[in-house]
Amino acid sequence: MHAQHALAPPPAPVRVLQRGAPPGAAGSLVDARNRYRNDIHSRLNPTRHARVFLPEGPEEVAELLVEARSAGKSVACAGAQHAMGGQQFLEDGWLLDTRRMAGVLDFDADRGLVQVAAGTRWPALQRFLAARRDGAGRGWSIAQKQTGADDFSLGGSLASNIHGRGLDRPPLVDDIERFTLVLPQGCALEVDRQREPELFSLAVGGYGLFGVVSDLTLRLRPRQLLQRSVRLLRRDGLAEAFESARREGARFGDFQFAIDPRSADFMDLGILACYLPTEGELQDAGAGATLSASDWQELLRLAHVDKSEAFRRYSGFYLSTHGQRYASDDHQFGVYLDGYHSAIDAGLGHRGSEVITELYVPPNEIGRFLGALACLCRESGMDVVYGTVRQIRRDAETLLSWARDDRACVVLNLHVRHDQEGMLRMHRDLRQLYDLALGFGGSFYLSYGLHASAAQLRAAYPDVDRFVAAKRRLDPGEVLSSSWFERLSRILGSRAARGDLDGQA
Repeated sequence: MHAQHALAPPPAPVRVLQRGAPPGAAGSLVDARNRYRNDIHSRLNPTRHARVFLPEGPEEVAELLVEARSAGKSVACAGAQHAMGGQQFLEDGWLLDTRRMAGVLDFDADRGLVQVAAGTRWPALQRFLAARRDGAGRGWSIAQKQTGADDFSLGGSLASNIHGRGLDRPPLVDDIERFTLVLPQGCALEVDRQREPELFSLAVGGYGLFGVVSDLTLRLRPRQLLQRSVRLLRRDGLAEAFESARREGARFGDFQFAIDPRSADFMDLGILACYLPTEGELQDAGAGATLSASDWQELLRLAHVDKSEAFRRYSGFYLSTHGQRYASDDHQFGVYLDGYHSAIDAGLGHRGSEVITELYVPPNEIGRFLGALACLCRESGMDVVYGTVRQIRRDAETLLSWARDDRACVVLNLHVRHDQEGMLRMHRDLRQLYDLALGFGGSFYLSYGLHASAAQLRAAYPDVDRFVAAKRRLDPGEVLSSSWFERLSRILGSRAARGDLDGQA
């Protein structure tokens, strides 16, 4: 293993050894200033933790888990804290914050593999790879990451089995070579597909319930010059347009649709943008029209108060970028405005935020599904502020797979008021959306929250009971837990709670 490549860590918290602190955790940094955490985007998961620890490596993680087990406490594991489903928090539990477990640990420039500590954020990895490009801009590139925001931890991305906007890619599991997992018993294990197939299938997309990922090794791809192709399109032509782009070799693509329910274009007309390999110099990538932070803030405001104008401006900008060239890695990063909603709240006169959901249907059903979705959103009065369609290839490796077959993926951002009525409405709306997707033979993503019924969960995730049973078997003391897992157990009821399916896991 090569020497660690340093990345600038975030500001160090005050080192406080509290009276009565667990002796094994005393070597870890204890953040005594902020035991209250909330998710970054929706702000709907305020949680008070008994203690917050910031370990710097797997040894301290192992000590912390051993002490938690001895003390009868459960530990939740948090990265960048963007997830909206409570996977990274646990009321009155201990919180393991991975922010100080950051850095590139090894880089194999011959094979295109990079090993990073789990708390490393995607922009830091991008800077590391950028510094190792040759004079012509050639080098290794990430294959995919979440879009819409960048400051996610890689460990959290593994735990949620995320995806980007690749046109011909499975979720992140396909990019993972191996990872180190600190088990609830306090021992560390190197996990890959061959040596530990069960743990591999459980931990990727397992929301931190089967061990703490201390580092992971990603498969990279050669950096490539891409040209953006943009056109307006109606939903009925979308399935064939995606297939045509894939046949032409497009690596990325998405369809961003009109969001005004008062318009006939609602969820029908959209901007299809695809990225095809092209010849040229990588140094020329990225030149051309861009949107500034203030442009994005105005578009976000309009998406709440004048949806047709928001789409007119956004689609006009995208059409102006037809033919522009981008690097295959750089174009996956963008602008995210922290706290953007406070200014919008002032104009709306209430406190709110956006809640994301993802719905998956067979690719050839996407036109019909968008039509049905438009009707449902209109009838229910759902406040859609953003919507896009992507493509996902089948994930046959993880037990809790959300893409059991090739899927068209519909991402919706719904505006939610932060009051009792808003919470009840959100819960009702999401269940209606899940039913619609299931009716098309589809499913939905669990990372953004657990609002489904037991029947909906089992229909979308036929192995969910096996997942819970494996958790009970491998971590019977629930050393690792979360608000998400507690809710999942309640929804699934007594059968999951008793672990009746242990023998099938």
